[in-house]
Amino acid sequence: MCISRRGFFGRSLKAGGCGVLCSLLDRLSRANAGQTQNERPSYHMNPVGRVERKGESSHLRIFDPYHDALLGLDGYSHIFVLYWFDRNDTPQKRRTLRVHPRGNPNNPLTGVFACRAPARPNLIGLTLCRVLSVADGTIQVDKIDALDDTPIVDIKPYIPSIDDATKDIRLPDWLKR
Repeated sequence: MCISRRGFFGRSLKAGGCGVLCSLLDRLSRANAGQTQNERPSYHMNPVGRVERKGESSHLRIFDPYHDALLGLDGYSHIFVLYWFDRNDTPQKRRTLRVHPRGNPNNPLTGVFACRAPARPNLIGLTLCRVLSVADGTIQVDKIDALDDTPIVDIKPYIPSIDDATKDIRLPDWLKR
């Protein structure tokens, strides 16, 4: 999937909701399954909001066209926030496929899919946040590891029956240190 910064930020926020976009992307993915990367179309995403961090306070300000998507979110204690590493987006960072996790040269060279490095082919960040409140298009969370004004790509509720992996957990040695 190729997502350009210009396409990501330049598209109007008046585009259809995720249901329409997800359906379209699914159809395009199936239609282009046999094509090479260079033959596949580019996909465009629109941010649904922005991170606001002021001191110890963290808020997710959701843009007006997406306020209806917050209905029922106050019933959850935790959410996954997917966001775009917009200030980390360079061709070189997108080509980085191996890193020393946490920037520590004592950690083994590791593929970016096996760690949480911000340099990745698609610069999507993920944080599990505790929800403190939901009101007036704003979600107050306890903390988030994204910078102020970072674009939010999506929000998903944490559902223990789906997301909890407490059995047979396996981690690499460098992460246990």
